Amino acid sequence: MPTPPVRTALVLLSLAALALTTRANAADDASANDEIRLLECRKIWDAAPHNAFTDLVRFKERWLCVFREGAGHVAPDGKLRVIESADGREWKSAALVELPGADLRDAKICFAPDGKLMLSGAAARPAGAGKTHQTLAWFSDDGRDWGKGVEIGEKNYWLWRVTWRGDRAYGVGYATGGAPGVRLYSSRDGTHFDTLVPSLFSDGQPNEHALVFLDDGTCYCLLRRDAGTKTGQLGVAKPPYTEWSWKDLGKQIGGPMMIRLPNGRLIAGVRLYDKRVRTSLCWVDLDKGTLTECLALPSGGDTSYPGLVFHDGVLWVSYYSSHEGKTSIYLATVKP
Repeated sequence: MPTPPVRTALVLLSLAALALTTRANAADDASANDEIRLLECRKIWDAAPHNAFTDLVRFKERWLCVFREGAGHVAPDGKLRVIESADGREWKSAALVELPGADLRDAKICFAPDGKLMLSGAAARPAGAGKTHQTLAWFSDDGRDWGKGVEIGEKNYWLWRVTWRGDRAYGVGYATGGAPGVRLYSSRDGTHFDTLVPSLFSDGQPNEHALVFLDDGTCYCLLRRDAGTKTGQLGVAKPPYTEWSWKDLGKQIGGPMMIRLPNGRLIAGVRLYDKRVRTSLCWVDLDKGTLTECLALPSGGDTSYPGLVFHDGVLWVSYYSSHEGKTSIYLATVKP
């Protein structure tokens, strides 16, 4: 048995080691908590009775935010509003795209290979019209003049988002007339889309999506489902993107958007339904097929459909929410 002085020394060493371990664990926890933080969040638009379904790009030193405005969440007067800002604080209208007799929904904006902006959205018409949904695209050199819309994809298949890889565009379309499953489309010019995979995923009423392409061409698809377990799916495929494998994320999601950060990590903006409905940012683990919430944005009620842009070390997030009463457009800046 150690002598008293030795026992005392051992106790002191143990206490010192415990203190170091505690401090190390605390530092690790602090590092984890500081991994992503909200810098600022502000309401940037609420002019219409209902303002929703956003997307965001940075174009020629300006921010462009697009969204749908109308009398309600579903209403016959839906239009696509484009607003612009030099600093992300002061915003003004740049354009209003409308189509008589149709509810234009879910504005999405991206860059075409020729440098033009591509705006897309679905025209919803009353049941019995034969063609109840048709996705359209508009193109612009300046974000203000959008010209005449061009029908893209198939009628009654909602081509929900267009994502470019090089000179080819891809998008997932879902049936609006009750047919199960989603299809993968591709296009070389952004106006003529061909069906690449007729049945991409069929279980659980899949619909909205986001695509991300890695440097080696690997494509990941974040997919919403609204039936059965309602859990989101993460798909992966190599070029030419005709063979896909899927992992169940174990979480119900809505309005998905996903981008790859400069450090290689994938981050998604989604609506989460557990505990309370909210718009959140989540890390996407490609190997495990998991979605881990890292930041809940100020939101609630009628909310989600974010746009994500990484610029100068900051993640910019547009989204909509009704947590302050009126359904409005918000812009958050986040340090990942």
